[in-house]
Amino acid sequence: MGTDNTNTNGSRSETFSFPALPQNVAELRALPEASLDSPFKTAALAVAAVCAYEKDAASVHEMLSFLQGPEPLSALEIQRLRDRLAGKGYKSFSFFAGATPENGYTPEVPYRITVSANPYSFSEENWATLYVTSGGADSPRPVKLRKKPSTGQWFLNELQCLADIRVPASADPWA
Repeated sequence: MGTDNTNTNGSRSETFSFPALPQNVAELRALPEASLDSPFKTAALAVAAVCAYEKDAASVHEMLSFLQGPEPLSALEIQRLRDRLAGKGYKSFSFFAGATPENGYTPEVPYRITVSANPYSFSEENWATLYVTSGGADSPRPVKLRKKPSTGQWFLNELQCLADIRVPASADPWA
């Protein structure tokens, strides 16, 4: 369940808490956020889903395809996930509270993630660009979403937040 914080400048954030992260599409669909009735919920679920990548990439593909709605993952998107996450599973966990390079990006449990909007996040009708903050990056990272007007649901369009971050301190020869 998300908690909502709205600022006077039009910025807004919602924090979601998960007792466990989904490992497959059935677990993802069982979460209350899977109603996809807000872009914040969809963005939080997308980041939660990619945490399972190193255990089972195929399950992550299924979860992201569910979150993308009528347009399942393309071969290019699958390749992009592999390029960004293979051997770097810590990236996905870095978006959850308590995860830092010093602790190997081990988040606190329950897993808490904050999804934020800025004054420009909803500048185009039926589209949103929301942001998640990594413990290993200096600025928030985007997640692009698209609303399906006939259902009111928000679907993942592009998970743009998976660019490289600082490596865990245990893997950093300069740490």
